[in-house]
Amino acid sequence: MTTSLIVSTYNRPEALNLCLLSIFRQSRLPDEIIVGDDGSTDDTRKLISRLQKISPVPLIHVWHEDKGFRLAMMRNKSVAAAKGEYIIEIDGDLILHRNFIDDHVKFSRRGCFLKGGRCNLGLELTTKVCSDGNLIPLHWFTPGIESKRTNAWHLPVIGRLLSPHYRPKGIALGCNMSYYRDDFIAINGYDEYFEGWGGEDGDFARRLKLLGLEKRHLKFVGLTFHLWHEDKYMYNQQKNVDYSCRPNPEIRCRDGVDKYLNG
Repeated sequence: MTTSLIVSTYNRPEALNLCLLSIFRQSRLPDEIIVGDDGSTDDTRKLISRLQKISPVPLIHVWHEDKGFRLAMMRNKSVAAAKGEYIIEIDGDLILHRNFIDDHVKFSRRGCFLKGGRCNLGLELTTKVCSDGNLIPLHWFTPGIESKRTNAWHLPVIGRLLSPHYRPKGIALGCNMSYYRDDFIAINGYDEYFEGWGGEDGDFARRLKLLGLEKRHLKFVGLTFHLWHEDKYMYNQQKNVDYSCRPNPEIRCRDGVDKYLNG
């Protein structure tokens, strides 16, 4: 099974640098890395150009003009550009556990999509690792973790037992999710109604469930460490949440990925 790792980013090259370095060190590499860039300035392009020279797999930069928070659109464009059968998507402010890709691949199942969690680093630790620009070992006992410390425990055997049963109705977060590309195409991907913060990943997961897929939660596997940031770009939050909770949503959204697909 071929895999494409999609990394969403916007004007945070210091965080993206750490994220990509953690990808390069994975025990199982993806077949390609696609950075979906929601309109960052030239600093991000320069970083990606530099890291393309040392990336162990193709590192592709998909960019569009900055016209506000258009994450749903950029994820659609990224999946359209992807060649892998299986898509793993993350945000570019995550540092990945060494077995992150391997966990997602091993836990993948036809008829399912996977949702993982994150361990949150505090401001002080985030500032230090971003300014240094080098990866440091991160564990559940690392000083400077702000919250969700148990999400740093890597316990695959327990994770395997929990996955079919743990939090089946929990929310889905696009910052750590995976699915088969053809399931994405079947629901026409993300609904580009969503501009501004929030709602697009919950709506996406809801329509995957309506398609007949089961959500499986990754607990103690698929680990990520989330770099601290201020809450920005929160416009349209309530509008988006209200739309994502609308009654009787269509399985296949009208304004989705199809317009970016060849043929």
